[in-house]
Amino acid sequence: MDSVVEALAEQQSELAGILNGLAEAGWRAPTRCEGWNVSDVVLHLAQTDEMAIASVAGRLAEVTAGLTDGLRGATSVDNGVALMVERERGVPDAELLGRWTSGAERLVDLLDGIDLSTRVSWVAGQLSARTLATTRLAETWIHAGDVADALGGELPATDRLRLVGRLAWRTLPYAFASVGRVLTGPVAFRLVSPDGEAWDFLPDEPVVTTISGSAVELCAVAARRMDPSSSSLSGEGPDAAAVLALVRTYA
Repeated sequence: MDSVVEALAEQQSELAGILNGLAEAGWRAPTRCEGWNVSDVVLHLAQTDEMAIASVAGRLAEVTAGLTDGLRGATSVDNGVALMVERERGVPDAELLGRWTSGAERLVDLLDGIDLSTRVSWVAGQLSARTLATTRLAETWIHAGDVADALGGELPATDRLRLVGRLAWRTLPYAFASVGRVLTGPVAFRLVSPDGEAWDFLPDEPVVTTISGSAVELCAVAARRMDPSSSSLSGEGPDAAAVLALVRTYA
């Protein structure tokens, strides 16, 4: 199994360990996702995993149409996923857990069975199946953290975050383009892993802007779970402030 697919499976397993046997009160616990409880977060993951499965199978448009059928008023991707959750909210806990679990396993099986350089369709456009797998890793990590936080816990920081941090670095042009901006020049990330190792993501061209600091904090900032001003991250170069404001790991 490829390392990114293995990391996705491990992240899913970590979330499953939190959800299996969870009492009803836990499913109803409010999360740091405004207006969403634990059940809503898991529903969102189930829906987006189903979209990823459809992407790998070449059926994204069809499945997305089914998930969004009858919805009106979506003005952005974030608004659209909120409406999807709102429409299906209230699925029984056991049924929802089964839906997410089976979808997560199916996604890993599909990704493990294809050439990860294959181009597939996604919300952000065409990307490689490897990048799709990494975005699913990042989103599963984000929302596993939301669930753990809602239940009074915290996810341990693991080396899987190297993949999340690299995704945030590689997709900076997309993050800037999504708000109509262009990077002044290449950006380097010089991050420190949870174990104190250097995780450097460096462009081939001369660096114009450098972001330095904790990999865990960088991933949290990219997940919109930490404000850059509350982190210890530092930046040098013309785009430093904008990178920290715009960096993200999801469409």
